Amino acid sequence: MPRLIEPVLQEDEQVVEQSLRPSSFSEFVGQQRVKEQLSVFLQAARERGEALDHCLFYGPPGLGKTTLSHIIAKEMGTQVRVTTGPVLERPADLAGLLTNLQHGDILFVDEIHRLSSTVEEYLYPAMEDFRLDILIDKGAAARTLQLNLNRFTLVGATTRAGLLSSPLRSRFGVTLRLDYYSAEELVEILRRTAQLLGVVCTEDGLREIASRSRGTPRVANRLLRRVRDVAQVNGADKVTPELAHKALRLLEIDDYGLDDLDKRLMLALLEKFRGGPVGLGTLAVTVGEDEGTLEELCEPYLIRQGFLERTSRGRQATIRAFEHFGVRRNAADQTRLL
Repeated sequence: MPRLIEPVLQEDEQVVEQSLRPSSFSEFVGQQRVKEQLSVFLQAARERGEALDHCLFYGPPGLGKTTLSHIIAKEMGTQVRVTTGPVLERPADLAGLLTNLQHGDILFVDEIHRLSSTVEEYLYPAMEDFRLDILIDKGAAARTLQLNLNRFTLVGATTRAGLLSSPLRSRFGVTLRLDYYSAEELVEILRRTAQLLGVVCTEDGLREIASRSRGTPRVANRLLRRVRDVAQVNGADKVTPELAHKALRLLEIDDYGLDDLDKRLMLALLEKFRGGPVGLGTLAVTVGEDEGTLEELCEPYLIRQGFLERTSRGRQATIRAFEHFGVRRNAADQTRLL
């Protein structure tokens, strides 16, 4: 079952998220450094009448990489084609997309780190020389046909930039990292979302939701929709801090944005293993979850909040974790943590 605080786009959210997506830099809240740089690059490309350089956006999911690709297309007055790395299984899949692009069009490839090596190598001449090398026939009769492409812009998005090969990474002229949002920025995003959804909220009500959204707009918007449901069932005409707190408690999301899985992981570490260190595999068995789920979806936020540390001997809870979860530690444990 998908987690409410999971930043990955869920299948039933695509239509809703598209309706909430900002369509210009003025509507796009946060990522000020990214917006400033892109605005300069876009203006320069428009003045020269050229396509924008290939762009790579990297950072955690749910921060606006897809949205930025649509804004770029609108600013350039072109179209955007959206696909993902795992979908492009064969060179023919990529060729079909590239040959249909017009001058300046945007090809957005999400999860670009998951491109197969064959497709990736096929992409190199397309990015560098705007041509495709198509192999015709096999064996002694094999020959290569070169097909020229319209100049396009590839926008790649990845949550794991370290998995990109050096040849692919070097072909992007613009590389930008997207960071987590502040609580104030999330309040501004939620204010716009509430207006679009027709939900009346107090500023403190929005702040209550923003503080538990893990710095991610996608999570914030999702929580707002669930709080709206609670307000409707309770006959409330507006979302107040009290109602938001009640709704989020019902959803088992605490003041730090931790959900049931986060809590089970931390309590297992604190109570059964005295704060660690303990191996990830052992923790996964203890809480009944896959190692990848804990490593990719739980640990980054717990580490960022200062509850968890990765050490050479395994995962270890911090003093802050003991204090937050109300678990006592003995003198030996306290000395080790300090």
